Amino acid sequence: MVFIDGVGIGKRDYEYNPFFKFGFRTFENIFSGVPYSVNPYLSADSIYLKPVDANLEVDGLPQSGTGQVSIFCGVNAAKLVGSHFGPFPHSKTINVIREKNIFREFLNRNKKVFFANAYPKIFFDYLKSGKTRLSATSLICKLTNIRLNSVTDVRKAKALTAELTNERWNKRLNYNLPVISAKAAAKRLLKIASDYHFTLYEFFLTDHLGHGRIKDELKKIHNDLDEFLLHLLSGFDRKKMSIVICSDHGNYEDLSVKGHTRNPALFISAGKNARQIAESVNDLTQIKSAIINYCM
Repeated sequence: MVFIDGVGIGKRDYEYNPFFKFGFRTFENIFSGVPYSVNPYLSADSIYLKPVDANLEVDGLPQSGTGQVSIFCGVNAAKLVGSHFGPFPHSKTINVIREKNIFREFLNRNKKVFFANAYPKIFFDYLKSGKTRLSATSLICKLTNIRLNSVTDVRKAKALTAELTNERWNKRLNYNLPVISAKAAAKRLLKIASDYHFTLYEFFLTDHLGHGRIKDELKKIHNDLDEFLLHLLSGFDRKKMSIVICSDHGNYEDLSVKGHTRNPALFISAGKNARQIAESVNDLTQIKSAIINYCM
């Protein structure tokens, strides 16, 4: 499972939609087209792309905290809270996260799980300080006793940085990691996933780009994500493995605004049982159950 923060299916806009402005080979090579509001359903060779409702019958702009809990725990977190909430999970959802997260579902069935992201030292220092504001994925791992990877795991090629290539860790955090291609990152993730029943990787820079935080790196990050997804979807065994790619809300697909959108979230299923998975998912709350039902 690859979770990509803040990517919706928007308009066919060559000025503000990066998928049209810069192109996206993942869509173009696999589906011979880019999804947009008028044509949001694409499929080819046991790979299915569709829009998924992120609004969840709640007014306002969808947010990461409730959206991600809805995805990973299979509940309508926005309705539980009474509104969309983020970027961190709301306190009302803590018990749901502890008891119903997708990692726990697999573990309860004696399955092996892995969170493929690595965290830098500054994050572990943050945890040691006693501060508790964590993203949904980090909190899920903490409450489920899932080990968090460090820079050592990246060096051993047993985990990935959240930006794929290690370049940002080197430039911003003063590490001296080998820079890898996004293609190599895809191969690494597939190799890691072959040892587990369920593997999750999270990419969140798209949401940062949508908020206008790292404009100078937009095209580089866009191209890295494209290369990563293209090789991920081209390099796996479609008869043995299922890949689910999903997002929590719209944002990156419309750079005319610096906030989230009410556009449907991007969803892709590929490989084993991909059609059944895609047909089972119409909103964020159904992603977890589709994975449990068809990938367990």
